[in-house]
Amino acid sequence: MTQSSLLPTELTELAQKVIDANREAGRTIALAESCTGGLVAAALTEIAGSSSVLDRSYVTYSNEAKIEALDVASDLIETFGAVSVACAWAMAQGALTHSNADVSVAVSGIAGPGGGSELKPVGTVVFARAIRDSDAEPDGEMRHFDGPGRSEIRLQAAMWALELLLPDHPGPTSAEP
Repeated sequence: MTQSSLLPTELTELAQKVIDANREAGRTIALAESCTGGLVAAALTEIAGSSSVLDRSYVTYSNEAKIEALDVASDLIETFGAVSVACAWAMAQGALTHSNADVSVAVSGIAGPGGGSELKPVGTVVFARAIRDSDAEPDGEMRHFDGPGRSEIRLQAAMWALELLLPDHPGPTSAEP
């Protein structure tokens, strides 16, 4: 990119690739972000002409926001937690339901420095991708990102979410809760 950006170069370069590939595929996207706090949407909107691809984005940081904006069931959050493949899948489905997009990606995680546990340490991030009118099984995964701090974990999570938005990406690799 020739113009300056507030965001890291690797993030905006990948966002450009996502916008170009989805435009070429005739596909629109929606996002449901929690731990990334809108970083994925910010990267995409750094790209001129992104409005032809990005339909909308939801930053649902609190559990209440996930429930109210994306119709995530409260008992799902109580049972599995907000940082679970089940919750991410429900977020992705909610973003798709409440948008005109062809595909959605959701991300929820623990960026730290606190909030982690033995089962879900800091750096645990879950992702899900939903495709409109698809008969595919729920598509989600839990990953762990290491970093020197919160910003690095959020950056790595945003990068992975962008990867999942590429039309030729095989998608998340597991469906564990």
